[in-house]
Amino acid sequence: MLSRNPAAVLWDMDGTIVDTEPLWIAAEQDLVKSHGGVWTEADSLALVGSELLKAGEYIRNKAGLPITAAEVVDRLLSEVLAGVKQGVEWRPGAVELLSQLSAAGVPCALVTMSYRVLADAVISQLPSDTFAAVITGDSVSKGKPHPEPYLAAAAELGVSPADCVVIEDSPTGVASGIAAGMPVLGVPNTVGLEPRPGLALVETLAGIDPAGLVAAFGAGPAGR
Repeated sequence: MLSRNPAAVLWDMDGTIVDTEPLWIAAEQDLVKSHGGVWTEADSLALVGSELLKAGEYIRNKAGLPITAAEVVDRLLSEVLAGVKQGVEWRPGAVELLSQLSAAGVPCALVTMSYRVLADAVISQLPSDTFAAVITGDSVSKGKPHPEPYLAAAAELGVSPADCVVIEDSPTGVASGIAAGMPVLGVPNTVGLEPRPGLALVETLAGIDPAGLVAAFGAGPAGR
């Protein structure tokens, strides 16, 4: 249970701050289809929140693509990046909560398995002081669900992991935050989240301010 504002809030990006999951799904389907393969939305949903190279290897093997996992990732990133540069769709309440946390003096970090080039394209559409640290999939040796990304963010901010709050939309990201010893606020988007110790669930960030973020962990079996 949280009794005060966290020392820092660590945010996932895809599906949590920006609604880029449709871009990823479309890119995966287009890539596989261009090689004569079959790829369903269910296949894409199984990869939400995953390390990009692991996802690339999964796609390559599942669809029998004659290219490497790294080449799969490069092609997907190129298509998603093009979509993001045309403008992003923010998840409800995310930008408002980021602004309110900044005003309250609570530092935020971006912790995403997308690569830095895509993270930068999203960050460029937010106020320049939004994130005090940025951890991306190409800056860590082990991605989500391993705790390394969130632990790296806490270390860069100079705060204790237990004093942070993670905001996530995917089971993979939730597992990463909990493994790092951090309470996690889950905001389901394209895939569902099951209650578990260390996880508080909300339907949306719309209407949640810093006090509401603390209150979300105040009661119930999923709270901490």
